[in-house]
Amino acid sequence: MAGASTLARGVFYPAAGIILAFVLLAVFFTDATDAVMSTLQGEVIGAFGWYYVLLVAAFVIFAVWMGLSRFGDIVLGPDDEEPDFKLPVWFSMLFATGMGIGLVYYGVSEPLSHFVSPKPGVTGDDATLAQAAISQTYVHWGIHAWAIYVVAGLALAYAIHRKGRPVSIRWALEPVLGDRVKGWLGNVIDVVAIIGTVFGVATSLGLGVLQVAHGLGYLDVVEPSTGLEIGLIAAITAVAAMSVASGLSKGIKWLSNGNMVLAGIVLAVVLVLGPTLFILRSWVQSFGYYFANVIQMTFDTLAFRGDEGLAWESSWTIFYWGWWISWAPFVGVFIARISRGRTVREFVLGTLAVPMAVATIWFSVFGGAGLHQEMTEPGSMLDPATGGVNTDTAMFQLFATLPGSGTWLAVAGIVLVVVFFVTSSDSGSFVVDMLANGGDPNPPLWSRLFWAILEGLVAAALLLAGGLTALQTAAILIALPFSLVLIGMAVSIVKELSVEHRQIVRAERRAARAELTEHVTQKVATTLAGRWENVLPPAPGALRLRVPRRRDAKGPPRPGPGAGPGAGPGTGPGTGPGTSTDGEPGRGG
Repeated sequence: MAGASTLARGVFYPAAGIILAFVLLAVFFTDATDAVMSTLQGEVIGAFGWYYVLLVAAFVIFAVWMGLSRFGDIVLGPDDEEPDFKLPVWFSMLFATGMGIGLVYYGVSEPLSHFVSPKPGVTGDDATLAQAAISQTYVHWGIHAWAIYVVAGLALAYAIHRKGRPVSIRWALEPVLGDRVKGWLGNVIDVVAIIGTVFGVATSLGLGVLQVAHGLGYLDVVEPSTGLEIGLIAAITAVAAMSVASGLSKGIKWLSNGNMVLAGIVLAVVLVLGPTLFILRSWVQSFGYYFANVIQMTFDTLAFRGDEGLAWESSWTIFYWGWWISWAPFVGVFIARISRGRTVREFVLGTLAVPMAVATIWFSVFGGAGLHQEMTEPGSMLDPATGGVNTDTAMFQLFATLPGSGTWLAVAGIVLVVVFFVTSSDSGSFVVDMLANGGDPNPPLWSRLFWAILEGLVAAALLLAGGLTALQTAAILIALPFSLVLIGMAVSIVKELSVEHRQIVRAERRAARAELTEHVTQKVATTLAGRWENVLPPAPGALRLRVPRRRDAKGPPRPGPGAGPGAGPGTGPGTGPGTSTDGEPGRGG
């Protein structure tokens, strides 16, 4: 426990206590917890669904504005700081963050679900429904999700790299809260961030385990069951804990990179063996449809569709907004850590554009292939038992339609899910542990193990308390308090960047004035020195006085004006009033 001295007791113990209390309630009072979760889902969606929609829309506007605003040239670090990672490497790391269990789980099933059971109000022939299905999926996985991460990541990157603050959520709100971030209020902020991250990782693990279990069932390895799902959680959590304990960051790095390569291979195989031309054409067309209708789809709350609209909204859009918000601390810290030396504009545009491109390509390939198969052979992608889309098996059903690749692609899909969770759990545990240790970048190993195991326990508890519905409800509920933290982050970063921008403008104006003054002074001095007599001719008195001095060397001086015959009394050479005896101006004698 060498690192135990860094433990933030006011953060660690409350967060751990709340999460453990939930796990115990879900295990020993499963039915009651299930009932409470169902009730809360209905109440929260009914009361706050509009709030989530409006908030995420505001974050999109905010993120785009930050990228295009006058703040864009401010560096996230010292002014002369070079980026830690070259642009291609940085893009690849953002790409890795954009990938995960969710894309594998929903890649085929979500567009297919929107096609088979359209969003209330969406009608038309198969082509119209398929187009709307792909575009709706783009809304859920595209720029909206990453605008949320821009808010968290930008505020954290500025606080960490520009101001030198610890890696902790509370410091991103320092411009708004001041020194109060050092007390109990800062503890509350970090506790909420920890709970959100743990539940977000647990939700991903729960979804992944559901897919792995049904994938094993699809391969006739074992029959899916709750017991199998709990066992898989235990096994995957054990692997994640070992990866945490090993400390072999290079091994985890190679494992993660290898998984990304495997994902790329699977994507390429589906593209080549599937309806390639259809996929490419639908990707281009769907991009245009998405951008043409994104505003309407963003603000659509299905208010005039009654309970049907509310049920659809809670199962899809609101669930996603809650899931992304609960992941914001984890992803925000990650993209902040890799973005030192980037400008605000680079950070925003890169964070929005790269994952958006990845998500649209992924869903166009997997979702497009699934839609093409269902439109060509109606019913071939549906669950025979229910007549609907089975989200747990849809990917494996698609693989079975591809020539000669169904089994090994199914195995590859299972490996993708497992490794994605292991790496996500490792990274998530590290982020949570930093928050629980006051931002210490090297938190103790024992607490990292604690959080990795706790994430697995939460995933198991959620599955026991209601399966997929409980996972969705948990994401939505935990997002509600953290949404207030995100609002505070947005206000804080605008306040900080506005102050710094004013300072930069003042400094630039002072420098410009000084440079202009120096330039004008030097120009005037040079001009006067070279052309003095043309600019300011000598005065007559000065000419008169210089002439005698020149004549002194050659002969008697020439009488000055007013001397000679007819001169007034008391005048003469050198004796007139106002002159001295040596002929120079002076007092009268």
